[in-house]
Amino acid sequence: MGKGICSVPVHPLQLPCRHVRFYRLVSPKSQISSVFLTDKKMHHLPPLNALRVFEVAARTGSYTEAGAELGLTHGAVSRQIAVLENWLGQRLFTKEGRRMVATPMARIFAAEVGLSFDRLAVAAQACGRPGARRILRVSAPTSFAMRWLIPRLHRYHAAHPHVEVAVTTVSTVLEELRGGVDVAIRRGVAREHVWPQHRVVAVLDDVDTLIMSPALFARRPILEPADIEGHMLLASETRAGDWANWLEAAGLQHLAGLPRQIFDHFFVTRQAVEDGLGIGIGPLPLLEIDIASGRLMTPLPDIRVPRTGYVAIIPRQADAGNLFAGFVDWLVGETRGPVGGAPNHLK
Repeated sequence: MGKGICSVPVHPLQLPCRHVRFYRLVSPKSQISSVFLTDKKMHHLPPLNALRVFEVAARTGSYTEAGAELGLTHGAVSRQIAVLENWLGQRLFTKEGRRMVATPMARIFAAEVGLSFDRLAVAAQACGRPGARRILRVSAPTSFAMRWLIPRLHRYHAAHPHVEVAVTTVSTVLEELRGGVDVAIRRGVAREHVWPQHRVVAVLDDVDTLIMSPALFARRPILEPADIEGHMLLASETRAGDWANWLEAAGLQHLAGLPRQIFDHFFVTRQAVEDGLGIGIGPLPLLEIDIASGRLMTPLPDIRVPRTGYVAIIPRQADAGNLFAGFVDWLVGETRGPVGGAPNHLK
């Protein structure tokens, strides 16, 4: 038997790919069959597109969410599930209320299908073009992405020139995990039972403190907690309770009724603070880049309110080349490094 470049025994044909290891294959014969599927063997496989739709529907627990992840309508998802059910000769989902719920056997089958797709992704990556750029899909809360992650990404790109990081944002730090991302950053604690089938790593601590613009401080300085009287308090719907918690920590509960200007998202509130429209409560170290640049300042830095920090969440399976875990390690390392900023050639 000839020796191929891939780490599987092959017959005379040599596969043009780098090292590939196919796991959970019990014999050399099964390994060969896994690489070379003849037309006859393909007839024994369920429809692959239907399998993909089924795996996503079972994983998300929703035809609607599966359609959103795959770019399909609810009806198209339903039709693909019906194709697979007809091929298998048994129901995979049952209706409970308004939702279609996977049967116990279907959940087991979906887990195996997911692992098979994961192994296929690893093999495809290993056999891909050497040096080809890889896309790493990262989902993060908007303020975290804007004020902490994006200003530091040039350092990651410099160390990993063949990886393209595609950042998408979510409007709230408690947004549920959805498909289509490789690394999700959310507010939470590193408890893996909260996100089953995922590895959870603590990334960034978070504390709240008073923030204002240097220009406003020059006009109406805040040197002690009582000096906030007469200032407009700026708040965010997405960070409810920030002012109440800070006023309690400052011993100013009696000022809880002061008028406030409320914005829908914190990144809007932060901009209003920078523009000198009032004072706000902001997170550290998320705003360190603004403080270092002089756009914001913390007039009473010793009054701080601890908050739940941020974690990175990655799937336990299908991390070809340790890309996801490597990115998370880089995130953790950045929390101990310098404040982000533009690369030198852009300054």
